[in-house]
Amino acid sequence: MKLDEKMVDKIAELSKLEFNKNEKEAILEDMNKMLIFIDKLNEIDTDDVEPLIHMTHEINVLREDDAENTISQQEALKNAPSKDSTYFKIPKVLDK
Repeated sequence: MKLDEKMVDKIAELSKLEFNKNEKEAILEDMNKMLIFIDKLNEIDTDDVEPLIHMTHEINVLREDDAENTISQQEALKNAPSKDSTYFKIPKVLDK
């Protein structure tokens, strides 16, 4: 299949786009290149190829979610520039 200028005009109309002459020629050339590439892909024999959902067989390779106590609340507050009992005090961020 090869696109012509009339088809580009129709696609532009459907997508509510406007092109000048140079843009239309460039788009026509690009779209024809895409269609040629798609035709090449369609020539590939995929009869004995199993469909893929993922590119690799490795799915959800994640670490274990183990809870660890790395720092205590007191240690975290010890170096805080400003605190109120067990809370960090920070400058106001949002205005009401």
